[in-house]
Amino acid sequence: MAIALTALLVFGLDTVSKWLVATRMAPGQSIPVIPGFFYITYVRNAGAAFGLLQHRTPLFVAVAVAVIALIAAYGRRLAHGSRLLGVALGMLLGGAAGNLMDRVLYGQVIDFLDFRVWSFVFNVADSAIVVGAILFVLDLLRPPAGGV
Repeated sequence: MAIALTALLVFGLDTVSKWLVATRMAPGQSIPVIPGFFYITYVRNAGAAFGLLQHRTPLFVAVAVAVIALIAAYGRRLAHGSRLLGVALGMLLGGAAGNLMDRVLYGQVIDFLDFRVWSFVFNVADSAIVVGAILFVLDLLRPPAGGV
């Protein structure tokens, strides 16, 4: 249950936030939230994280579909008894679905979270994927229930 609820929450937040940016801002427009540190900057990214592998949309679609299929097929069994793992898988699922939707609709993703401490702009789906991957690793490293 944690997988589905988390995935729906991430997907919903990602979809709504991208829609708000795309309908209220012009591409390239940047709005300071915390001047010098955090901005909402509307960009479109045809690549992967950090702008890598530009214009490889079929590859990204295939990877996202594979991730979604694996989580759908094995997620409940993997996450059985582990709420942390369920949330991690839900974040990965919701993030993959959010970026997949952009790639299918536009051939690229809408990014807008712009922390000026590095040069990459990202979105809610990207954030969920990174946090979900970290939680997944933490769950793997956690000692089994009942001791070592």
